[in-house]
Amino acid sequence: MGVGPSDATRIPYANLRARIRMSILYFYANLRNLLVVGTGDRSEILLGYYTKYGDGGVDFLPVGNIYKIQLRMLGKHLGLPDSIAFKPSSPQLYPGHRAVDELPADYDTLDPILYALYDKNMSADMVVGLGADRRVVEAVVARFKGSMHKREMPPVGPRPVKA
Repeated sequence: MGVGPSDATRIPYANLRARIRMSILYFYANLRNLLVVGTGDRSEILLGYYTKYGDGGVDFLPVGNIYKIQLRMLGKHLGLPDSIAFKPSSPQLYPGHRAVDELPADYDTLDPILYALYDKNMSADMVVGLGADRRVVEAVVARFKGSMHKREMPPVGPRPVKA
């Protein structure tokens, strides 16, 4: 019998780990009067591929408007070795955790779809008409819609009624 989360609890444990890590980062930022910088990129943000109040809980996102493949090209342009610039994405919140196992495709496939849908405002049918796999496009749209709550401020209850 192994130690650690079961398949049923893997994601809640992974999210807890991301939230604890963010709490530690904010602890040290508060000690030094600093801000917490996020590493999330446009691809991850649109897909909701981050933990709410974990790696998504930051003060600013300097590369939040850059798609993953653009970020990799930027790293290469800045002289990073390929082993870093093109390292496969992995949140590493549990052993063997890889982004490609959780996303509908790799970023080379996802980024053009995301760009067409959310920057060019094309419909899913139009994107499929350009040659994208319908299942991947539908999965991207579903992830975007299902993670909307991560990209919005929490809803506020009704205003109190004055007596």
